[in-house]
Amino acid sequence: MFNPKGPSLIDEQLAVSGLEMNIVGAIFAGISAVTSIVGGISASNQAAKNNRKAEQSEKEQRAAAKEAADATNKYNAEAFEAEKKNYFNNKAFQYDTAVKNWKYNQTIKDYEYKTVVERYGKSAENTENQLVFNSIAAIDAYEAEKSSLEDIRVEDAFNKQGVLVDRLQQEGQAQIGQAGVSRNKAIQSRLAGIGRNAAISDASLASSVEQSQRNMRSIALQKYATDMQAKSSMMIRPEALPDIPRPELGPDAIFVEPMKATPTYVPPAMQVSTMAPLISGIGSAAGSLAGVDWSNTFGGGGSIPGETWNSDMAVTTNQQYKY
Repeated sequence: MFNPKGPSLIDEQLAVSGLEMNIVGAIFAGISAVTSIVGGISASNQAAKNNRKAEQSEKEQRAAAKEAADATNKYNAEAFEAEKKNYFNNKAFQYDTAVKNWKYNQTIKDYEYKTVVERYGKSAENTENQLVFNSIAAIDAYEAEKSSLEDIRVEDAFNKQGVLVDRLQQEGQAQIGQAGVSRNKAIQSRLAGIGRNAAISDASLASSVEQSQRNMRSIALQKYATDMQAKSSMMIRPEALPDIPRPELGPDAIFVEPMKATPTYVPPAMQVSTMAPLISGIGSAAGSLAGVDWSNTFGGGGSIPGETWNSDMAVTTNQQYKY
């Protein structure tokens, strides 16, 4: 039976049309909410992936820094050992060279001293020979001078004997040829002549003796002069020089080990929150669903057959989510 107070056909069509529009809006809101949630999940997964990459990069950087520090420490240790080895090798070489030079110089010094001693010995021998020669020459000169003086004395003796014979002959002739006073005068005259001759002979002998004595002194002076000249030309007796000091090793150098290199500081990897995209996606989804008029979506005050709609069930933008 027709009820004029009941809903008209137009009202029913409008109600149906409005319900359809609400359903379409709810569908799009649901799609947007799902898209937001999916986007949040994808962004969260990407953030987690980026975090893993950052952590891996940090590990690689730390490993590279440690490897570089280890390589530096290894090189420094090898260089330090090589430096010490080179130092001790050079020190040993320098000491061995110094010892060789010392031995060579010591040999040269001994040889030079031996040569000087030999020259001194030859000089002393030559000087001795010169002194012997001077003595022999002086002796010969002395003997020659004595022989010359002896010849003069022998000649003087013969002259004196001749004078004596002449005197005797003169006296005999004077006694035979004359008598008296004239004979005495003749004898005196002849004796005076003989006396003069004897005096002249004595004076000549004395002069010869003095000259011989002067010659003897001259010979002695010549011998002394030649002896002094020979001695002055003689080398001074050499003395051995002190030994050359043997080389000594000096103190070793002080080595300081190189400082250990530490890995370069690597800052911690930047971590991006993986929950923020989820929260943002859920918040966007909640905002999309909150814009739907759920009370009119299914008609009858938004009631679903068999259910009663409660406005408290609607999701609002002020709803708080806890994770």
